[in-house]
Order: sequence, then structure tokens, then C-alpha cells
Amino acid sequence: MRIVATRAELAEARAALPGRVAVVMTMGALHAGHAELVRQARAQADSVVATVFLNPLQFCQGEDLDRYPRTLDADLALLEAQGADLVFTPTPDVVYPHGPPLVRVTAGSLGEVLEGASRPGHFDGVLTVVAKMLHLVCPDVALYGQKDAQQLAAIRRMVRDLDLPLEVVTVPTVRDPDGLALSSRNAYLDPEQRRAALALSRALATRDVAAGRTVLDAATGVETCYLARVDSTTFAEDPAGDLLVVAARVGTTRLIDNLPLTDPRRDDPTLVW
Repeated sequence: MRIVATRAELAEARAALPGRVAVVMTMGALHAGHAELVRQARAQADSVVATVFLNPLQFCQGEDLDRYPRTLDADLALLEAQGADLVFTPTPDVVYPHGPPLVRVTAGSLGEVLEGASRPGHFDGVLTVVAKMLHLVCPDVALYGQKDAQQLAAIRRMVRDLDLPLEVVTVPTVRDPDGLALSSRNAYLDPEQRRAALALSRALATRDVAAGRTVLDAATGVETCYLARVDSTTFAEDPAGDLLVVAARVGTTRLIDNLPLTDPRRDDPTLVW
């Protein structure tokens, strides 16, 4: 596995990669969910590139950029164990050599609801860095986790609307045996908070907004931000939507999760998002 940190090193290493190239983009603090992304990338491509970059552009005022876990040595070990061929580990001055970008990609209405309403500008920061990484890596396929469903929808729409020449692949959410969706922010939870956080997956398991809210309301130490049924492409609330999404604070940690649902508007009743 080769590790590079500059644009010139990346360009040289990328040119030497054979065949179909997949990319997995991360912010570090990797876990088994990221490992699954790399495994899936390995199965779908001849060469796998991973990026490890803690993107300041997607953190809003008062968010946890300074305390976000930084575990580069462990991250590199995980990526190598899963078969990554090339890892790009730039610093902010490499990704944004001229300072914060004046021209950015906007998520439009997708970036103004749910997570976007709670975190103004977040998805614009995500899409801007994803667009830059896609231009730098030039992959044939990019893999993203289902857990960050609104981010995934925004990336898919950007790729479609801007005619970017790649395929976007969704990898299902990876969970602990008790149902908690894996997240780098789970490291912030103490044992009691971690137990409380299971209310999110239990709420989704009801497959119903009203029943799910009852579960969340009954959970000690859980402050619900939203629970909604939405259209998975627009994230507009829709009683016939194909995705159930939830966000809540457990202690000082904000967690998100989602559950794909059968969409009754589709011809195939077994089809899920």
C-alpha cells in the first residue's frame, strides 16, 4: 500500500494504478463500517484508493472539529489490512491551497432540510470536498455508506446534475450486534450513553414515525432532533416515502441513523432503497 500526501504524489501514484479504480473517502477514525466499504471496493475494482481527510469545510459553527478523533496510524493499518492500494492523506493546505474556496458546490434544497437545517452549510462543504477529491483521484466508482443517507443522496444528485463520469455505489449500514450503527462519533459515548443510543435503532425498527417517537420519548438521556419518513432522493417528508430517518443527541453527541423501507409507489413491492 502506498501512502501519499501531496497532489503531485497522488497524480504519479494514480497514473500507475491498473484497471478499474474505486475510491473510498473518509475523515479518519475508521471502524468496521469503513473496512466494509474498502472490501466492497476491492470486490468491484482492480485498484482501490482511500482518502483520509478531516474536512474543515463541513463542520459548522460550534461543532466538534477540534475534538474529532484523529487515529491515522490505526486508520492506515485498517486500510492496508482490507487491501487498499493507495491512500491519500492531505492536509487542508493541500486540498485548499488558496484558502477557503470562494466557489463551492451547493446542495440546493437537499441541503436545507433535516441534517441541512440543523447544520447550515454542512452539505455544501461535503459536496465541495467530494467534487475536489473526485477530480484529483479520477475514479471509475465511488463507494459511500447508507448510514449517511442524506449525504449519499446529495452526492448522487451532484454526480448526476454535473455529469461526473463515475458510478456511485451504496454500501449497507454496518451495525454492532446490538443494532447500533457504527460511527466514529460513537467513541464519544460512555457505556451508559451507548446503551441509551440503542433507542435510535429501536425506533427505526418500528418502521413507523409515531411508534418510533414513542420509543425515543421513553429513552432516558436521548434528545430527539427529528424522526421522519422521507423520499430518499429529495429528503422531503412524505408519508409514503421509502426511508425512515432519525437524529438525536445522546449526552453531547449527535447521532444519525436510517432504515430503508419498501416504497408502495414502486411496482416491485420487495424493492428497497
